[in-house]
Amino acid sequence: MTPSRNPAAPWNDSTLGLLMYGYAWLPGRMRRESVGVVRTRLLGRPVVALGGPGAARFFYDRRHVVRTAALPSPVVDAWYGRAVSPAPDGDAHRARTAMFAALLKDGAGAATLAGHVGWRWREAVAGRRQDRVVFFDLIADVLARAVCDWAGLPLSDSEASELARDCTAMVDGFAVPGPRHLRARRARARQEKALADLIARVRGTQPEAVTKRSALETVAWYRDPEGRLLEPRTAAAELLDLVRPTVAVAWFATFAAHALHRWPGHREPLRSDTRGAYAVAFAHEVRRFYPFAPFVGGIAAQDLTWRGEPLAKGALVLLDLYGQNHDPALWEHPYRFDPQRFISTNSPLDHLVPQVGADPARGHRRPGEEITVAVLASVVSELAQLDFDVPEQDLTIPLSRMPTLPRSRFELSLA
Repeated sequence: MTPSRNPAAPWNDSTLGLLMYGYAWLPGRMRRESVGVVRTRLLGRPVVALGGPGAARFFYDRRHVVRTAALPSPVVDAWYGRAVSPAPDGDAHRARTAMFAALLKDGAGAATLAGHVGWRWREAVAGRRQDRVVFFDLIADVLARAVCDWAGLPLSDSEASELARDCTAMVDGFAVPGPRHLRARRARARQEKALADLIARVRGTQPEAVTKRSALETVAWYRDPEGRLLEPRTAAAELLDLVRPTVAVAWFATFAAHALHRWPGHREPLRSDTRGAYAVAFAHEVRRFYPFAPFVGGIAAQDLTWRGEPLAKGALVLLDLYGQNHDPALWEHPYRFDPQRFISTNSPLDHLVPQVGADPARGHRRPGEEITVAVLASVVSELAQLDFDVPEQDLTIPLSRMPTLPRSRFELSLA
């Protein structure tokens, strides 16, 4: 076996290459391998990366790959918190997923959250004409306030702004070494403590502070499969795992602003989009075209074969997301920004895996994706209606940084 295909070879570790090339690292490796499989090491651990047509369906089939114990413990602590099991295949996780899925189905669902985003945005820009603002910071604050409204979190303006800063710090640094990672862990600990204190007050002396049927009430009084209330810190972590992904839409929202600036011809279809179909298609295309997560990982559930290549049980398996979303075998003109591809009767939505993919066993996409799309579509619609100027700035998007943004974080002047 040649050294480039031998994951045991010490010189085959690709950690430095990943840090240097970021999103471009794995697609580059895939292009050099003709079988849709890359074998290498990351942080000394052997990994097998999959890509190409059929890879997402293979990866998300629980008979093939499970997500348990796929992440290093520092990443788990920064993203999930120590109080919550990160195993997306465990019974406890599935029970809590069902809890949040129920929230999406009642009157406080994704559409209601999107409505909160819309009015919080209009409130934020009112009276700020001629102001020059950093869009990423502004929209993160808007999203934090909107999700607090939706979840029933009685936070002050200053507390909501701190929540926005901490959530963006968590997303920005959870999987990278150095100061960004330390900031992510501190932000996680700070917000878990604040929300645990809130949970304790709700259960104790301030039950009147809870909005009925809100996420706060649901989590505060949720009982695990054994009938026990969650520990306050665990309940706080669950709430944060609803809030944080909503604030993380700030990345896609900033890319949406970048797209509207770069291709202004999409403004008019969005402005005349009375049914919201074009806004949803635009949101999907933003999530496909722009980089967010480079890959996702899991563990091979059994000895497997992918395109004739053996995958041993227990192997760390990666799915190449950025490559998947730009694969010419899956997408016509993959480097063209074209929302229309998601409006046609043959929409390729099943190929889209910007963060997570479809669950073939259940026949649907993950519950949190409904929130992402609804919130992003709301932001896109608001942006299309807003007259703004884009001052001279550095709008390049470095693929070596994960997660990335335009270098200026997109500054705009409200006209």
